[in-house]
Amino acid sequence: MTAVHVRRALISVSDKTGLIELARCLARHAVEILSTGGSARALAATGLKVVEVGDHTGFPEIMDGRVKTLHPKIHGGILGRRDAADHVAAMERHAIAPIDLVVSNLYPFEATIAAGADFATAIENIDIGGPALIRAAAKNHDFVAVVTDPADYAALIAELDANAGATSLALRRRLAAAAYARTGAYDAAISRWFAGELGEAFPQRLVFAGERRQLLRYGENPHQHAAFYGGGPARPGIATARQIQGKELSYNNLNDTDAAFELVAEFDRPAVAIIKHANPCGVALGRDLAEAYAKALACDPVSAYGGIIALNRPLDAATVAAIDKLFVEVIIAPDADEGARAALARKKNLRLLLAGAMPDPAAPGLAVKSVAGGYLVQDRDAGRIGDNDLKVVTKRAPSAAERADLLFAFTVAKHVKSNAIVYAKGGATVGIGAGQMSRVDSARMAAITADVAGRAAGASGRRTAGAVVASDAYFPFADGLLTAAEAGATAVIQPGGSLRDPEVIAAADEKGLAMVFTGMRHFRH
Repeated sequence: MTAVHVRRALISVSDKTGLIELARCLARHAVEILSTGGSARALAATGLKVVEVGDHTGFPEIMDGRVKTLHPKIHGGILGRRDAADHVAAMERHAIAPIDLVVSNLYPFEATIAAGADFATAIENIDIGGPALIRAAAKNHDFVAVVTDPADYAALIAELDANAGATSLALRRRLAAAAYARTGAYDAAISRWFAGELGEAFPQRLVFAGERRQLLRYGENPHQHAAFYGGGPARPGIATARQIQGKELSYNNLNDTDAAFELVAEFDRPAVAIIKHANPCGVALGRDLAEAYAKALACDPVSAYGGIIALNRPLDAATVAAIDKLFVEVIIAPDADEGARAALARKKNLRLLLAGAMPDPAAPGLAVKSVAGGYLVQDRDAGRIGDNDLKVVTKRAPSAAERADLLFAFTVAKHVKSNAIVYAKGGATVGIGAGQMSRVDSARMAAITADVAGRAAGASGRRTAGAVVASDAYFPFADGLLTAAEAGATAVIQPGGSLRDPEVIAAADEKGLAMVFTGMRHFRH
């Protein structure tokens, strides 16, 4: 069955956007409209002829509207195959009229729970009749068109007008696929909410659903296909951001921008992070964003070229003037003033994203990683430490300035790929070692990078001299700590917990280092 003329349509919608225009198109093509409750009233109010579902079935709505479309004259009209003699005979025997189009969208369950509704209200906003109608129509798409999204009304109207009131099989199949995706996402939202209400972080069946925001040119590499989906609990960031200007974002842009924005969200003071390949190449705090940016750039200005810049304050013109000298791919901030926007407007290719707010680094959530045949799911790393969490394990305790830098460096290390080593001084990173198989190599490479940047800036001596050093996990041997001491570090922060902690502590004491344990590890793979 290819073309199907729409003789009868059932309309039952919660979201009435575009409804009248669609109904008028149906009226032009002499389509009988069946409808329910608020949808029927909205249509009738404009003078359109509507048949109430209760009049069509001969059975009234009952139980506060919970039972209205769950009736053989509705589902028989949708599910009956027009090419099956026994189906047609059954429809005739029971006076079931065929329904050729179902227009239905669902009770706003997702919006209801997002607004913080209580349990009883959330339950009442679980649609039953809608999903049943949608799934029935989608199953019988050889004969029935189903529309679940007002965004698809225009395509349906265009096809009905072009084909004298008929729909094509190609359109019906596309709409059926969209319908199953919608009911699947709806059920996923309900199941995840219910699991949360029961306190089940990891239920027996975990269902994910996403809504496509953007088809990407390619994935991590040009031979890979990719798309960006939004979904899950609302969180300020790349999913909420408005792109003010610039080229289309790539897969890598989005990944790196997310990493950058999550990092700067950790800090209360003005902060700037410069990210390359999901790792920071410079992070700093300042009295304002311009100062923080200058300090962050000084960490590794070579790697910063072509990077991503994230800020935790609204972007201002003074900061844009500082950034102007560097080629960057993306800037993300909670907002930007008019001066900043005007100054960036001449950089046509630079992407400016405004997220509207900062994410809460302590908020719960899930992190998901695909593996062969399944998924690894864990809580997102919302762990944070404060000054009171630091346990001094050496003879020398860190000074107040060192403690502040230790906390800063450890927070940055949380966002660096393991094995992670971060040297910091004066609220800014001066050397970062990321993703090495050996912690010693990370400590050594971070110091080398710092020295290279220092020489390029015309500085004499080691930039890591007088810095503190953070490690995302414990030092399994003293060699990594000794490498940091050779680089001039004066204080160390690490989780602790190694069998060789006594050796490492003894080495720190011998070198006159202050060292604190946090008891919290931040592996990031």
